[in-house]
Amino acid sequence: MRHRSVGDLMTPTVVSVQPGTPLDEIARLLDEYGVTAVPVVDDESRPVGVVSQADLLRKQTSADVGHTARDVMTSPAVVAEPGWNAVRAARTMDRRKVKRLPVVDDDGRLIGVISRSDLIQLFLRRDRAIQEEIIEDVVMRTLGLAPSALTVEVTDGRVTLSGSVARRSLVPVTVRLCEGVDGVVDVVNRLGFDRDDTVHGTAP
Repeated sequence: MRHRSVGDLMTPTVVSVQPGTPLDEIARLLDEYGVTAVPVVDDESRPVGVVSQADLLRKQTSADVGHTARDVMTSPAVVAEPGWNAVRAARTMDRRKVKRLPVVDDDGRLIGVISRSDLIQLFLRRDRAIQEEIIEDVVMRTLGLAPSALTVEVTDGRVTLSGSVARRSLVPVTVRLCEGVDGVVDVVNRLGFDRDDTVHGTAP
């Protein structure tokens, strides 16, 4: 199974600013490019922060905020790598309470931005498409079972697995494989097993 990565989903960078960029110039760029935030990069194109519309609004309501990106940006920049999967990016956004992540190459240079809206497209897949991928890729191709061996139900991205696998050790493996399918938001495990191979001394 090939899952879409941050590199697949990100928006390639079309605009960025430097710490000394005036706020009125940043406001103009946000309007011109139709974006809600821009990465702030140093002289080597490495992200040092992000300036959003919210940062500009705070400047307008505070007399103590300065007049350049450096004065209002959220820093340090929380970045992602193009090889990350979507789940890792989403969890990073949630943990760090940010709505977007600059994406950097192996040298730490800015190559794109991934936002919550970019990730949402993964969860817009039809339940039928998710079910078919699990049956074809997980049940048949990876586990080598007949398509009817397990029952796979999908509702709003929530997968329910039932039926039996040959060995108990296959249960968590099957669940993890299903969790890795694009568009899956949760897996309900109702799987049984024919033989408990996790008990020491169990005959093969």
